[in-house]
Amino acid sequence: MTPADISWDFIIGGLALFLFGIQFMGDGLKSIAGEKLREYIDRYTNKPWKGILVGSIITVFIQSSSATSAIAIGFVRAGLMSLEQSIGIIIGANIGTTVTAFLIGLKVEALALYFVFLGVLITLFAKRKKQTYMGQIVLGFGLLFFGLRLMGDELSKLGQMDFFTTLATTMQNQPILGFISGTLMTAVVQSSSAVVGIIQKIYDSGAMTLTAALPFVFGSNIGTTVTAVFAS
Repeated sequence: MTPADISWDFIIGGLALFLFGIQFMGDGLKSIAGEKLREYIDRYTNKPWKGILVGSIITVFIQSSSATSAIAIGFVRAGLMSLEQSIGIIIGANIGTTVTAFLIGLKVEALALYFVFLGVLITLFAKRKKQTYMGQIVLGFGLLFFGLRLMGDELSKLGQMDFFTTLATTMQNQPILGFISGTLMTAVVQSSSAVVGIIQKIYDSGAMTLTAALPFVFGSNIGTTVTAVFAS
C-alpha cells in the first residue's frame, strides 16, 4: 500500500464536509437559542458547578468550545463576569465538546444521507425561522457524518502503509510526539472535534493503538485553546 493508493480527495472532501457540518449545525442551534445564551451565561454562573453546567450546555448547543471560551473571556474583559466565574464555564466547555466524539462513537454514518435528505426537506418547506433552523441542524448533523463516512474507508487504508505503521509505533513509544501533533492539528483546523473524529476512525480501523491515540486526544484539547488566547 502506497500513498497513491489512497483517495486523498475523499479524505480532504470528507474533512471539509465534517467541519462544515459541525459549524452549520452549531449555527442552527445558536440561532434557535438566540440572545438568551448570553442571558443564561450571565445569570447562572454565580457558583462554580453552575458555571461548569452552563459551559457544557452552551457548547453542546453551539458545538464549539472555543466560541464558548471566547464569550466567557469577552464577559470578563467587559467587567460583566469575574475570572472565577469564567473558569467554570471554560471547564464546562471542554466537557460539552465531547458530545460530538460520543455521537461519532455511535457509528451512525450509514444513516448520514437520510439526515441530509430530511434536513433539506425541512429547510425547503419551512414556514417559520425556527423550522428553518431545525432543518439546518438536521442537515448539518447529516453532513457531519457523511464527511466521516467519506474519510472512513480511506483512513482505514493508512494502517496498511509501512510509513504510517512506523509512525504509529513511534508515537506509541514517544507519546509526547502524539501530544504535540494533536495540539498543532487542532490549532490549524480550529476544531478538536474534527481531530478526535479522525483519530477515532483511525483507531477503529486498527491502524492505531489506544496508547498512541490518547496523546492525540489530550493534545487536541490544548490546541483548541488557541482561539481563547487570541480572544484574550
